[in-house]
Amino acid sequence: MGPLISCDDRAVTSSPQPPAEPPYASGQQHGNAPGHGHASGRGPGHGHGHGHGHGHSHGPAAPVSKHLRKVIAAVLIPFATAVLVGLVVLWPGGAPAHERTGVGFDRQTQQAKVVALQEVDCKSVNAAQVPPTGDTSTPSGREAQAAQNGSCKKATVEVGTGPDRGRTFVEVVQPGAPRQLENGQEVVVAYAPDAPRDLQYSVIDVNRKFPLALLAGVFALVVIVVGRMRGLFALIALVLSFGVLTLFILPAILQGSNPLVVAVVGASAIMLMGLYMCHGLNARTSVAVLGTLVSLLLIGLLGTVFIDWAFLTGNTDDNTGLIHGLYPGIDMSGLLLAGVIIGSLGVLDDVTVTQTSAVWELHQADPTMGPRAVYRAAIRIGRDHIASVVNTLVLAYAGAALPLLLLFSIANSSMGAVANSELVAVEIVRTLIGSIGLVASVPVTTALAALVVSADRPGSPAAAPAGSGPVRGGRGRRRKAR
Repeated sequence: MGPLISCDDRAVTSSPQPPAEPPYASGQQHGNAPGHGHASGRGPGHGHGHGHGHGHSHGPAAPVSKHLRKVIAAVLIPFATAVLVGLVVLWPGGAPAHERTGVGFDRQTQQAKVVALQEVDCKSVNAAQVPPTGDTSTPSGREAQAAQNGSCKKATVEVGTGPDRGRTFVEVVQPGAPRQLENGQEVVVAYAPDAPRDLQYSVIDVNRKFPLALLAGVFALVVIVVGRMRGLFALIALVLSFGVLTLFILPAILQGSNPLVVAVVGASAIMLMGLYMCHGLNARTSVAVLGTLVSLLLIGLLGTVFIDWAFLTGNTDDNTGLIHGLYPGIDMSGLLLAGVIIGSLGVLDDVTVTQTSAVWELHQADPTMGPRAVYRAAIRIGRDHIASVVNTLVLAYAGAALPLLLLFSIANSSMGAVANSELVAVEIVRTLIGSIGLVASVPVTTALAALVVSADRPGSPAAAPAGSGPVRGGRGRRRKAR
């Protein structure tokens, strides 16, 4: 069997291994080498020992036992086949068409540019307003008062795309507005065809494509420079993941397919492509896939139970309300569960791959360790990983919901009232279910990896036979006989 190629820039079997700790056959002693052809470097014993050691002892990327390979294949091949069948059956023909409502993100937009900007008196452009109910303590009242006493900006905006390319319109920016315009600035404008001609276009956002594209380019460059071929394949896997998300998961849900089924099939496809592309088609990656799959099933089960038990509808903000209004047939609670599964997948991959690699490296350092000893050593590493990953996940969700938490703090709401609101309860359930899946993935993956890696014990048909020389170190180059 030839060397297995991973996402690195060399074959997996070429990783160096210290020559001082060869996997001797059962009953062989380290001190019996002097009369064994190793010292002289001549005779058939020397050639046999080096040839065999090179083929089986460098980089334990796959179990040597053919039986284990068959067992893993018997599990993963039907699973991969089921995922492929699911993709074919559920594959959508594209997002269903609908009549635009002009609300929120469901608006026609074009690219435009600010071509002129001048300061004018707010009263001259009818931007000044009397504060509602005369209360200047409210944000709207303060803005209206500032508009009465300040100067506004009158921006001339030129539409750059669409059928009205070259058309200009005027946008008035009040001094207290959160978004201020600058001359020459690229902006995004909304188009309302049913409005009067002078009001058909309005600025809704700035164009951030260039800084975002530049940042993405810097990210890709850093990943490739540091990760080399492995980093390149990771970027390719990332593109494929977004492809599955945008071409399969989202359109399939919009077409009315069950969000949970779509999420499971899509997440499984992303997992298989990402893990095998970045870590190689070997037993180590296969064990990580199995551990990830078990954890995803646990997350799906817990999510189904607790989302239903907590009466979470998934309709918590304007965006989800708009989705429900446009596509009332979508199961919003199922969409919430699908988000939990997909959101947990990325961190699960990291945990399962790390634990599997830890088990393999521990076994490589001491091939005499049994499955229980390997598990105990690796689970100590896993406990550190659990602490850091769970903390990271909770802080990530808390950071995303920070403005919402500030609003509750301003309102002097109690922690119980905050947690009981559906807007926060959704994030709590999402965080806790994902964390439970992450924690469970550590012992599950570690146990699977320990059983697999320990199955090829010294003295097995695939292990080095008694009388074999020690394993070569370095890059596997044959030393010249002296």
